[in-house]
Amino acid sequence: MADTDLRDRACILKLHGLLEHWDEICNEPWLAHVVDWEEETRRRRSLEGRLKRARLGRFKLIADFDWAWPKRIDRAQVEDLFRLDWVSSSTNVVLVGPNGVGKTMIAKNLAHQAVLAGFTVKTVTASEMLNGLAEIDSSSGLNRRLGILARPQVLLIDEVGYLSYDARHADLLYEVVSRRHENKPIIVTTNKPFSEWNEVFSSATSVTTIVDRLIHRSEVVQIKADSYRLKESKEAAAARAKDRRKKDQS
Repeated sequence: MADTDLRDRACILKLHGLLEHWDEICNEPWLAHVVDWEEETRRRRSLEGRLKRARLGRFKLIADFDWAWPKRIDRAQVEDLFRLDWVSSSTNVVLVGPNGVGKTMIAKNLAHQAVLAGFTVKTVTASEMLNGLAEIDSSSGLNRRLGILARPQVLLIDEVGYLSYDARHADLLYEVVSRRHENKPIIVTTNKPFSEWNEVFSSATSVTTIVDRLIHRSEVVQIKADSYRLKESKEAAAARAKDRRKKDQS
């Protein structure tokens, strides 16, 4: 049985050279180590490749999130999302709240956890994605780029609502959402409630449909808080001023 399991693992790894001489080497004590090493190397290289393609950039770990700061956040809901059930059930995750309250931090930690679990992830800001799509002047090129956005198992669209867009951009977002609808989940961070998305995509007729498809099967995380970045900035400024006073007194 052990030999059969080892041979099956070698087949999965496509170690054809070993398989051709299996009867000669199947009892060698080093064989199991070779298969173990190959599996571990491929897992590591696969993880490194997924992390590179995810383009997560730098982000603070969720362990550093100050749960006491927000006036409103469902901690149990957020922590449950790290089980990643939403990936397999193609459930979108939408984080809504004002600027600087940790939406992107939570979103990138969820995306990172998905990568560690073996899923493919792509991270993009709304402006980068929509402006990039709008610049494409051929239908074949647009379909190719939309296919790229539809391919990863998780797509993170950051900062929806920070800039205004026209109807063309709204139609492009509709295409992205539609191609992933009920198939592969999207993580969205936005500083605007859905009721204000008509202001983000002015004169667009597709906004209602975009919102409807995003929230049809979704986990919406509402965050109400003052800007944590502003709090950190004030604290850092106060610390620098204190240091300067100490130097002046010495």
